[in-house]
Order: sequence, then C-alpha cells, then structure tokens
Amino acid sequence: MMSTSAGVIALDGGELSLSEGLLALVRPALTRLDEGGVLAILSRNRDVDHDLPSWCRAERHEYLGAEDIGNGEHRHLIGRGRFIVQGGDKPAMELRGPMPERADPGSGFAPRGVLVEAGGPVYPFDLVDRAHVAPPEVASLYDQAVSSQWDATRDVPWTKVGTHAPEIDAAIRQIMTFLAENELSALYLPSKFISRIHPAYVEVAMFLATQLQDEARHIDVFLKRAQLAAGIAVSSVTTSRSLLSLLELQDFSEAAFLLSVLGEGTFLDLLSFIGRYAPDEATAELVRRARNDESRHVHFGLAHIRHALSQDASLYPRLEAAVRRRSATLAGVGSVPAPVQDSLTILAAGGTDSRSVARGHDAFRELLETMHSSRIKRLLNAGFDAGQAETISSLHTANFM
Repeated sequence: MMSTSAGVIALDGGELSLSEGLLALVRPALTRLDEGGVLAILSRNRDVDHDLPSWCRAERHEYLGAEDIGNGEHRHLIGRGRFIVQGGDKPAMELRGPMPERADPGSGFAPRGVLVEAGGPVYPFDLVDRAHVAPPEVASLYDQAVSSQWDATRDVPWTKVGTHAPEIDAAIRQIMTFLAENELSALYLPSKFISRIHPAYVEVAMFLATQLQDEARHIDVFLKRAQLAAGIAVSSVTTSRSLLSLLELQDFSEAAFLLSVLGEGTFLDLLSFIGRYAPDEATAELVRRARNDESRHVHFGLAHIRHALSQDASLYPRLEAAVRRRSATLAGVGSVPAPVQDSLTILAAGGTDSRSVARGHDAFRELLETMHSSRIKRLLNAGFDAGQAETISSLHTANFM
C-alpha cells in the first residue's frame, strides 16, 4: 500500500526484507520523487533496520533514520539522492514523447522518455542531432507506411500477364531488370544508416525499416515479372557506376537527398510512364503499387531536407557539392543507358513498325522533360531557389536513380 503528498511518498513494506522484494517497492517509489524528496517505509522486518542504511549508502541516497511506531513496526525515512538517474531529474517526457534537439549516446537503447541510470556505456551513435535526422512528419509517415504494406503474391494479378510480342517481352524484361538493379541500391543504402541513428529518433529508424521492406518487395515483383518475359537483359556500366556512387555516401542528409529526393523522385515519373504503357494488368498493378511506396520515400526525403535546410543554411552548398561530385563520376555519360532507352521506346510504341517507334521515341523524350520539370518542383519544395534547382536537376544522373 502506498500514499503520496508533495515531496513525500509513504509505502507499507510489511514483512518484506530487502532480499525478498522490498526493493521492488522502494526503487520505483524513489524514481517518482524529486531530488531531496522523502520516502517513508513502514516495515515489520528487523533485518531492514541494518540492511536499508547500507543499501542507501551504496545507491547514494540519504538514510534519514528510523523510529519505532509500536506494534513491532518501524518507520524508515530515505531522502532521494541526486545520482539515481542520469541527470538527477525526473523524466521531462513520456515514452515516445517530444524528441530532444540533441541525443546523448550514453542513453544507449533506452526508449525515449525513460529514466536512464548513470554510469552506462557510450554507444557509437553519430546521428544525434534532430535537425539532421528527424523531420517533424516522420511519425505520421511511419504510421502511413505500416498501414500501406501489401503482399507481392496476393495483390498482383499474376495470372493476367498474358502473351505479348517478343519485342514487348524483351522490353519488359530489360525494364524490370533495370528497376530491380536500382531498387537493390535503394535497399542497401538506407540500411547503412539505421545503426547510426540514435534511438531518441527511433521513428526515423522505424520508417527506414519500412522502406527496406518496400524495396525488398519491389525487387521481388520486378524480378518475377522479368522472369515471365523472354529475352536477354543487360546491366550497363552507366548504371553500375551511378549506383556505386550512391552506395559510397556516408552523410545521412546527402544520402536522403540524392536517393529519395532526386533518385526516387525521378523514379516516380518512370513508374508512371511504365504504368501508362503497361501491356497487361499485372505489370500496371505492380508498378502502381511500387509507385505508391516510392512516393512515401520521396515525402520523407523532402521532409528531411526541408527541415535540415531550415536549421542549417550550410547544407545548401553541401548538397549541391554532393550532386556535382556524383556527376563527375559519370563524366562523359550524356544519355540514359541504351538498353533502357530502347526498351522504354518500344514499350511506349507497343510494336516495332516505324510510325509506332517514332511515337514511342517522342514519348520517351517527353518523359525526360517531365522528369526534369518534376525534379525542379521538388527542389523548390525542399527550399532551393530557382537557379539552384535548375542546376541540380540538370546535373542529376542519366541513370535516373
């Protein structure tokens, strides 16, 4: 039984000794007190008379003495010491409450808002500043991601792939292989940062975990669709060099910008294009679902960069410099990998007669213009000015991602 008043908590320990469960009542009661607050313990166990003072010395609380109150019962008083938890104060927030502006690596994996005992190890988290980790929208984005998960086996009408002309099958196989190759990079890159994010910003790590699940599902459906199409697919040097330059990124904000804002943002237009000219219902449905997932990733990237830029103006030139460095790795590459360009043209053409191919080529050129225009809009949304947006979009990789 326990009662409280301002700065004082009283509990009835009955016959319990310290080794028989009394501390399970004492320790939680002390955490509810401010430093210097008093805990009164009623006890009928004589061992408590000498065990409790020793325990208080070891735990850095002040044993204030005991008095006999009759009927074989003593009342012990403890003043809460300052070293019970890290910082010596009661928590300023509840579990999953407001995020701190800067997190302490010494709190380890303790969930946000709990009391942390002093003296623990320092964890190797280096993403500890909210401004460069956690945008305000991340919790709602995580909830949205959880509610939007889909099943690659159940939700794609695989029986409706149908039969297509060999040139359409070959185009689909190349496009789906290209998509899977790029999505592998989108799987591996975010995974590098999860172990570096302080758990005070756990919603970011949780969102990235849903992003990994999305990318794994996309790789699965793209490869399945490729396997259902005849022909030979090619992995180009341009794609390989472009994706390696992503994988080598070590800065979280640069990675979110180059992958999610620029790369996955450009893929939104690519997936819309494939869906528009999809030769069957299964292909249209799988790219539609993949695009919905990618839109969340883009939203996170935009929210992250917008928030980071609002807190740190030096990020503007850093991000542009990152784009320029990546562009330099692809020096001399002026166009989309030929196998991908040809396949998208044939997909839009729907065949190989000259008039259809001319229409397909026009559609492909229009896609590139749409991608550039959309990138500029996203960059403006993120906080870049028109000149910066034009420059960065023009420097973006010909590989799309």
